[in-house]
Amino acid sequence: MERETKRNYSTDIRLLLDFLSSRDVEWRQATQQDLDDFRDWRCDAPENPERISGTKWDREAAAFTKLFRWGKVRPLPVDVSQQEDKAADSVTSRVSWLTPRTWGLWSDIGLRGHTRGGFPEPGWDSRTEMRNTGFVQLMLSSALRRQEGGSMLVFELPSQRLRHGRYCHGRVAGAVTRSKNGRVFYASVEAVGQVEAYVESERAWVIARAQAAGRYERLPQIWLITRVTGGLKPRVEWVDRNGVVGGRELSRLKWWERQWLFLEGPEGPEPAYLWLTEQGLPMPPERWNGVFRSANQRCERVLLSEKERKITRHLRLAEVRGKSPYATPHSTRHSAALYLLIVLNRLMESRYGITQAERRDFALLFGDPWWLVKTILGHADVETTKRHYLAPVAHLQLESILALAESTDDRDGQVEDLDGVFARLARETAGIQDIDALLGKVTP
Repeated sequence: MERETKRNYSTDIRLLLDFLSSRDVEWRQATQQDLDDFRDWRCDAPENPERISGTKWDREAAAFTKLFRWGKVRPLPVDVSQQEDKAADSVTSRVSWLTPRTWGLWSDIGLRGHTRGGFPEPGWDSRTEMRNTGFVQLMLSSALRRQEGGSMLVFELPSQRLRHGRYCHGRVAGAVTRSKNGRVFYASVEAVGQVEAYVESERAWVIARAQAAGRYERLPQIWLITRVTGGLKPRVEWVDRNGVVGGRELSRLKWWERQWLFLEGPEGPEPAYLWLTEQGLPMPPERWNGVFRSANQRCERVLLSEKERKITRHLRLAEVRGKSPYATPHSTRHSAALYLLIVLNRLMESRYGITQAERRDFALLFGDPWWLVKTILGHADVETTKRHYLAPVAHLQLESILALAESTDDRDGQVEDLDGVFARLARETAGIQDIDALLGKVTP
């Protein structure tokens, strides 16, 4: 399993073991009744102030099933493959959307230390500001997953521009993807430029400090890169501290192996890993969860009253939760996909001057918008893409059909800007966070 899955499963299993221990039940002797009681406490018991959702229970049930199968417990006290052991209220995904303007507000307050009025707060510590904002902009532009973008090497940052120069394209290594298949990704020139600025300034500074402190010399494992080949299957060759030569295809390097790769810099070896901690060491992908959590907490401190902040987030009224933007690393992927879908669907509308024949030619050449977004996201099946993002886009398409049916001559030719589209969708579709709802109506 992936490292993140191992940590999540071990946390779930520990809770079950504590529960069984409180009953003096050895885990191999656990019965179906024990697991039913545990599930009731976790999901339904009114006495439990921190009941979990059906989705969380299904993950825990998967962990327990693997544990009991590994322990050769028969019959299985819980079996996630059986419908009765799954939660009826489980949802297959939790999609979190923020509109582009809301991401700007979240970044300004949470990552740049701005006040509600938009000014930098006195005393704000900005040592990792360029790293954090660069990561968010790259993820919003590329729709990469946390591990895909978080384990990137410096020479994997896109540099080759597309024909019109607004986007660059690179390749995600198969070993860091969920499907274990590499794919092409695209990022805007502005996002790539922001990351390059981080590399030249903030990142260079933490590397110089680490070299001065001798941190790299004390690392137990270093692979000093001697050569990176080109072609369809780029290969990385290196030599370790003992002079042992090694090499592997770039696409087959796991994220933790990438942390061992170093380049020879002007002042000595320096990490090839793109994202570094303040100590100049490679930053594991899961550490981004803490960055986003801190940004969420700062947004709450700035935008919520002291009384509202005292209430735990999941117990707050929807009206209070809606006052402060909330984001996770995966929210960047959701938001990027939704943005792309809306742009493509608006592009396909006749109000943009594309004739029916041109729209048909576009679909024949590139496929429909769903297929394009599915390819960019790396989904194996287009139905997965539709299951996650269908609701707001279907609403938009229906609204467009009705609007065209009711259009008059004086409205023809008017094109709604994308900020207006997102603001309207946020009002009419559940789950989309927009700045108008957070701060009240604003003037674009």
